Amino acid sequence: MRLFPRLLAVIAIASLPVLAQHNNHQSPVGHGYVPHHGPPPSHGAPHGAPPPATYRDHEGHPEAPHVHHNGQWIGHDYGHDEVRFHLDHPWEHGRFTGGIGRGHIWRLGGGGPNRFWFGGFYFGVGAFDLAYCNDWLWDSDDVVIYDDPDHDGWYLAYNVRLGTYVHVQYMGR
Repeated sequence: MRLFPRLLAVIAIASLPVLAQHNNHQSPVGHGYVPHHGPPPSHGAPHGAPPPATYRDHEGHPEAPHVHHNGQWIGHDYGHDEVRFHLDHPWEHGRFTGGIGRGHIWRLGGGGPNRFWFGGFYFGVGAFDLAYCNDWLWDSDDVVIYDDPDHDGWYLAYNVRLGTYVHVQYMGR
């Protein structure tokens, strides 16, 4: 008779990861979702349009540029000619050749927003996006690098855990 309650407890505990995984799939942002492709080029924003007042477009979404599970990139459709994206020497350290897009998930290996690395490649977050990566885990988060279709010399680093992204520059090997 005592075996049944113990067996029931073991089954209940073993089921928790399955339930947690199911709930993650219900979340509209992050939790392992990887976009099929980067954002489309921005055509609708006027020259020099400021960033939106808030990125939190729905309850429970982050106050940072993010990607919905339907592939919609929130926060990338403004000011494609904006001054803050100008670089005197785009791709100064060359172009990132390690693999771009959904098929290339990279584990962060250390550093911080000003200089982080994975797989022997080094990047730095744009000063204007520093506030959007405060909760990144620089030694363990998975990221995917996408081309920025509007800003020469910039890439987008997408955090798979959080579903947020920031503009980054490739700093070489």
